[in-house]
Amino acid sequence: MRRCRHLASVLLAALIATIPLAARATTPYALQATPPQAVNRPSDHATGSATGRPAAAEAKHEAQRPIAVRAQDTGFLNRVILLNGTSYRYVVYLPIEYDARRSWPVILFLHGSGERGSDGMVETQVGLPNAIRAHPERWPFIVVMPQVPYSHHHWTDPDMMAMALAALDAEMKEFHGDPERVYLTGLSLGGYGVWEIAKNYPGRFAAIVPVSGGIFWSYEPQRWKQSTILPEAYVHAVGKTPVWMFHGTLDPVVPAKESQIMYQALSAAGGDVRLWLYEGWHHNSWDKAYADHSLPQWLLAHRLSDIPTSHAEAQLLSVPLHPVPAKVDPDIYDDYVGDYYDAEVRQVTILVEGDKLFSRNRTNDLNELLPENPTTFFYPSGSPTRIIFQKDPSGRVTGILYHDDRHEEHWERR
Repeated sequence: MRRCRHLASVLLAALIATIPLAARATTPYALQATPPQAVNRPSDHATGSATGRPAAAEAKHEAQRPIAVRAQDTGFLNRVILLNGTSYRYVVYLPIEYDARRSWPVILFLHGSGERGSDGMVETQVGLPNAIRAHPERWPFIVVMPQVPYSHHHWTDPDMMAMALAALDAEMKEFHGDPERVYLTGLSLGGYGVWEIAKNYPGRFAAIVPVSGGIFWSYEPQRWKQSTILPEAYVHAVGKTPVWMFHGTLDPVVPAKESQIMYQALSAAGGDVRLWLYEGWHHNSWDKAYADHSLPQWLLAHRLSDIPTSHAEAQLLSVPLHPVPAKVDPDIYDDYVGDYYDAEVRQVTILVEGDKLFSRNRTNDLNELLPENPTTFFYPSGSPTRIIFQKDPSGRVTGILYHDDRHEEHWERR
């Protein structure tokens, strides 16, 4: 009997091994092994089974035995699409709570020029994918991340736009994407692509988010000669589709003027548009844009069928690099001076120079700290990090609560 069970297990393992990998990855439930049935032998008649339990009890035991199933893989999944004889690798992201029994909102994300290639993976290292890793709970979307190859390819090329949309269509079909909630975003080179796809495929997206982008491509500088007429075609195609642009005021690669021109053109035509300008920020405005918790909420508030009857409004907002420092008495800084440890590792040294407070980290980088209030300080760089000094009931400083966009740590003063 043991040999029969062993042979059955071997045959089952061989059968599972022959199932194509792609089919197993996309099948909600894997092949389930049926528990071996008890075989009656003359010596079993007294007990009803080979285990010594009565037959009824054995049947109940088998029915209650948990059956292992293969759940749908989630996270960042590799995919390949064949288009006009060329294979393109890309990635699709599924949230951990993905459920194939309902439809899902979908984002098509276009990377920047630094993430071009053919590995189908480096595009997941910058921008929206990083924001998803930092806060997956904020992004309950399927996210399709195609990749532009090298050799002077751009998202504004017709074949690259076709490839991006083919990847989008494939993943919407595979994972039950909701055509009412399809969104388009991209950064830098991908920001150019957002505008071009929105122009060439009107009525496809419920909202678009160009980040550090525009319509005056750096690789075709002559387009600036048409600055008074070129926006019209984009405005006409976009219509009342909601648009949210982000740009750094000190962007040396794609000037903020590009987004300002599109904002003026769309708002003049009655479009639903907002532009956030990050003061003192350079090209990588995507770090702040995708980290803004209100962006995914804004996307989910828009549906394709609502666009014709939606109330359009224009919003131009200048976002300061950091809060206005609070006015505090510099004499309190002396109370904060010292070394602060996480277990046995020194994390930061706080020191005073004149009437200013500074932090020196483990690599001896010295950075000024500005007060948000008497106990909470921030860096002038615009980082979301906060240094919060902790005190005991007597007012003695006992430690630092280090707080950033992802987590908190407590460092003890010694």
